[in-house]
Amino acid sequence: MDSLDYWRLCDELTVVQATLLIVGENPSDACGEYVLDWEYHNRPEGFNAVFSALQVAVNKKILSVTPVKLTRTYNNMTPDGETWQQTEQLDELDWMKTTIPINDLKSWLLSRGVKSGFFFPNIGDDRDYLDQNHENFSPKLAGSIRAWEAVTENSELLRNKTPKQALEKWLRQNANEFGLTDEDGLPINQAISDMSKIANWNTKGGVPKTHESKVVNLNPHTQQDTDNKEEDGTDDCPF
Repeated sequence: MDSLDYWRLCDELTVVQATLLIVGENPSDACGEYVLDWEYHNRPEGFNAVFSALQVAVNKKILSVTPVKLTRTYNNMTPDGETWQQTEQLDELDWMKTTIPINDLKSWLLSRGVKSGFFFPNIGDDRDYLDQNHENFSPKLAGSIRAWEAVTENSELLRNKTPKQALEKWLRQNANEFGLTDEDGLPINQAISDMSKIANWNTKGGVPKTHESKVVNLNPHTQQDTDNKEEDGTDDCPF
C-alpha cells in the first residue's frame, strides 16, 4: 500500500482530513496540521471549496459528526507575579478534531455527484443519464435515484423515519440541485412527494393506524387496509 492507502483503514476522519483526501492530498503531510493557518491562496487546490461545503453540511445537520468544540487558553498573572492558565470552550466546532463517519461521508459525496477519487477507488459510474449535460437528462429520474442511493447507503438517515419520509427529507435538502424549487426558492411539495414514492422500497406499508371505529370486511380475499397508503407511498404515482 502507498501512504494514502493507510487512511482507508479509518472508520472516521476529521473534517480537515476528509477535505484533504477529497482533493487528493495526504493528511500525513505538513498541510494536514497547518492548512487552516495558511492563507487561502496557499492552500491545496479545491481545499477551500470542499472545506466550505463540508462545514455547511455539518452545520445544517446533513452530515452527522462527533462534535468537538474549540478551546482557547489564556495566560493570567496574579498580583504576586505567579502565572496560571485559563481554558475557555468556544461555541464553535474544532474542524481539526470533529470527526465524520466514513460511510456518511461517502453517501454525502454520492449525493453531490462525486463518485471518483480517494473514497471511490474501484467505482466507475457510466450512468451518463444522471449527468446534467446528457441530452435526455431527467431531473426527476436523477433525483429519485440519487435519493435512493443516499438513504440506502446511510442508515442514520432512516433513524425514526419510514423510507418514504427519509427520501422526502433528502430531496428537500437537495431540491435546488434537481430543479425541485419554485420561483421563491421553496421546495415543490408535490414533485418531492411523487419522487419519494418512486424511490420508496417499502411499498407494503407500515404499522396500521388505530381508529375508534372501522368497518371490517370479514372476507379475507377482499379485505384491504389503506390507512397507511399515502403515508408510506403505496398509492399510485401520477407519472
